[in-house]
Amino acid sequence: MGQSYLNLLGLAFRARKLTLGEEAIVESVRTNEAKLVLLSKDASNNTVKKLTDKCKSFNVSYYIVDDDRQTLSKAIGKQGRVAVAVNDEGFANKLKQLLSE
Repeated sequence: MGQSYLNLLGLAFRARKLTLGEEAIVESVRTNEAKLVLLSKDASNNTVKKLTDKCKSFNVSYYIVDDDRQTLSKAIGKQGRVAVAVNDEGFANKLKQLLSE
């Protein structure tokens, strides 16, 4: 997996193709705007359950990545982010490909 998906995540953030914040992510999943949701491995059980249940009910792909919140936050230049939603099909497909390797 490595650094490449984090670089792409930073690029998606600069392109304004990410949704940040738990409630905003839930809303983007509900409105079919989100194409992929990424959760850090140290997200709280409550957050993981809430977002994964929402993703399952609206058929949105999600990954729990092997990185912690500091790594995920640093990739997008924000602090304390445990989850992000990718709102662009191209970025989502490339991230899925990189995360599956």
